[in-house]
Amino acid sequence: MKKLFPLIGIFLLACDQNENSNAVLNRMNEYLSGMQKYFRFNGNVLVAEKGNIVLQRSYGYASFEDQRSLNDSSVFELASVSKQFTATGILLLKDRGSLELTDSLRKYLPELPYSGITLWHMLTHTSGLPDYFWAMIEKWDRSKIAFNNDVIAFLAKEKMPLLFEPGKKWEYSNTAYMLLASIIEKVSGQTFTNFLAENIFQPLGMMHTRIYNTRRSSGDTIANYAYGYTFNDSLNRYLLPDSLPDMSFVIYMDGMQGDGTVNSTTGDLLKWDRAVKNHSLLKDETQKEMLKGQAVIDTVKNSMYGYGVFMEKNDLGNIISHAGGWPGYATFLARNIEKDQTYIILSNNNSHSQGICNGLQHIMAGKPVAMPYEHKEIVSDSAGLASFTGNYDGVARIKIEQRGSRLYRITSSGNEVELKRESPTKFFYGDGTDRQIEFELDANKKVQKAWIIVLGVKTELKKV
Repeated sequence: MKKLFPLIGIFLLACDQNENSNAVLNRMNEYLSGMQKYFRFNGNVLVAEKGNIVLQRSYGYASFEDQRSLNDSSVFELASVSKQFTATGILLLKDRGSLELTDSLRKYLPELPYSGITLWHMLTHTSGLPDYFWAMIEKWDRSKIAFNNDVIAFLAKEKMPLLFEPGKKWEYSNTAYMLLASIIEKVSGQTFTNFLAENIFQPLGMMHTRIYNTRRSSGDTIANYAYGYTFNDSLNRYLLPDSLPDMSFVIYMDGMQGDGTVNSTTGDLLKWDRAVKNHSLLKDETQKEMLKGQAVIDTVKNSMYGYGVFMEKNDLGNIISHAGGWPGYATFLARNIEKDQTYIILSNNNSHSQGICNGLQHIMAGKPVAMPYEHKEIVSDSAGLASFTGNYDGVARIKIEQRGSRLYRITSSGNEVELKRESPTKFFYGDGTDRQIEFELDANKKVQKAWIIVLGVKTELKKV
């Protein structure tokens, strides 16, 4: 009889674990369904623990025109999540002795007028290279689609100055990663497309992943493609950015590779995440260097950059991640290192993928998360609004300002949005996003405490 007690204990523990797992899964499903219902989330989500899928679901459409639904195999443009693949291409060539990270940019592209820049600077966003994007918007012939070689020729001709001396500061650079893709081609003798396919995608069994410059420049199509859409307020519907004049750059800048254009699925990205964790492609030392904080971004937030990935230590643990954004797409790939939890959010309607990931991480950690709901404005006058105004510090510094019977939130960059009242002490953002500010008042109607709630995650604001 004594032998039964350990078995009973193990059985009860397993039951508790299953019950807890089901509760977490149900909360994630409720959260994501609410994001779809109330805040238009459209996309694919995968959450895994120790490589085992906990949740994998699709929400909404791959094509809004014909209402073709998304599924697990739908292919998304990853935008800047692509940068870790470009970085890995460079590191593979390093492991083979074909290049060194101390090599200069001009060793491979001597026509460029930028001295003192190494591949390491480019990988870590410390190169100081000028931004090709805005310069080409101003000067490029929009009847032509620009490819990497066109951008290199443009930079060589325009001779735009460096933004800062290489290595002196950190500033995100799409130019650097576009040039790294061209360097991969020069060193390997292959196209960037073929090099990544033969050395990364195929060896890892990422059968739905490829470099894809879309139908605009390649004339190619993908059968199960998740087309990226933006919402048009005046027409009250989603449109392809191709049809919007202020987003016409998606057509004439469609040829670039390296800073984006890896297209993939949630399932393939889990394979990639496992390969990075298990050092399946790179030498152990090289893979560790990729995931090491090479350049400091923000000492307050404990954020750093490695090679193609961000690193941050917060109350959830040590997180490696990267976000991507391009008209119609918002993507996010993250892993909690200690818990070995992987989060993949791919949106094809510009949903807040990074914020949704944060909400899912909090749910997985058992932390409180407010479920999405419909915000409704209540009728109120200007009485008492002055007590809420002032400067607040939280994730970032904001100012709350009163104008008549309205409150507005203003960031340090000048971005402002109206705060609409939904209760005597709670206001929601008037831009349609799932963000609120909540106050606690003392007996004299002065702010005692304040919180900002972003996609369900509550963070304290301190009045300064």
